[in-house]
Amino acid sequence: MSDPISLPRPAPFPARVSAFFWEGVDTDELRVQRCSDCGELRFPPRPMCPDCHAVAWNTETLSGEGRVYSWIRPVHPRLPMFAEDTIVALIDLAPGVRLVSNLCDVALEDVEKDMPVEVFFIDLGEGRRLHQFRPRSERSGG
Repeated sequence: MSDPISLPRPAPFPARVSAFFWEGVDTDELRVQRCSDCGELRFPPRPMCPDCHAVAWNTETLSGEGRVYSWIRPVHPRLPMFAEDTIVALIDLAPGVRLVSNLCDVALEDVEKDMPVEVFFIDLGEGRRLHQFRPRSERSGG
């Protein structure tokens, strides 16, 4: 059996409502929407506030520190642009936002619920970046 072909990791394809998020990632920032009317954070990005139905919003930049909520190592079907040991995780970020990303620099068996993590960004080429998370020590910020 031959080795799987390694393809480049695909860059995200932003929609109009999520473009601000991906523009932030390209500059090493995690951005979320905050409703201009009621002040609630909304993520994933959407055109209307689910709480008060307002369409006006502002952008807020997050610290990138959070905790692991849940995780999995996908095994089937094998996608050639992802390493076999890729860990997909739901990350709870400090202000109450949850997002999907990859968890790096840790073995699957060492991941724990509520493990403190921090964001870092990888280069996809052509000016595109992607957010990833890695464990952080409680001493380094949280």
